[in-house]
Amino acid sequence: MEPILKVDDINVYYGSIHAIKGISFEVNQGEIVTLIGANGAGKSTTLNTISGLLRSKTGSVSFMDESLAKIPCHKVVSKGLALVPEGRRVFLQMTVQENLEMGAYTRSGKAVEEDLEKVYVQFPRLKERFKQVAGTLSGGEQQMLAMGRALMSQPKLLMLDEPSMGLAPILVEQIFEIIQNLHKAGTTILLVEQNAQAALSVADRGYVLETGKIVTSGTGKELLASPAIKKAYLGG
Repeated sequence: MEPILKVDDINVYYGSIHAIKGISFEVNQGEIVTLIGANGAGKSTTLNTISGLLRSKTGSVSFMDESLAKIPCHKVVSKGLALVPEGRRVFLQMTVQENLEMGAYTRSGKAVEEDLEKVYVQFPRLKERFKQVAGTLSGGEQQMLAMGRALMSQPKLLMLDEPSMGLAPILVEQIFEIIQNLHKAGTTILLVEQNAQAALSVADRGYVLETGKIVTSGTGKELLASPAIKKAYLGG
């Protein structure tokens, strides 16, 4: 399989705090790869560095064999890399449909309308509420909207930052079902998630972060079966 994303020896600082310490990993075309770890392990910082919101002091991030080092974050989206941020960050005063249309701001033409219909097929709840103001949606619906908005950019890689955060267990199940459906439809996914059980259950491969370092990696099944991972992250 061809790597679509390569992260090589990145080091990221917040002032004097060394948040990411020389991590390297890759995501292959068609995979779901997950980064798991405790709160503060550096998972969101890693995604923010890939998407250009933060910069690494060393190493490189390349996407589709192109370095992202000098590309501004707003142009990273047009390269085919979309981030669904932690906390969803939908436009609360806009309607569901206006939010989705914002996801396609780098594109124009009939294909946008076709993709809007595809998103409504994927997320029937959003179709029911397309005229509703996003701020009045439930947390689960806002998460679906954030994912739908990212899909409107036609991403080659979809990055999800804590999609299950703050959701009731039944909604968490729904969100992970949607993630699996997107994967089956051909979307490559990089998933950051504190719910290690759910993340590893859907992932092809996973990396475990602790205080800014990757401490272990393996297939989703291997990590789910690992006694150390069970003890640290799965309550086993």
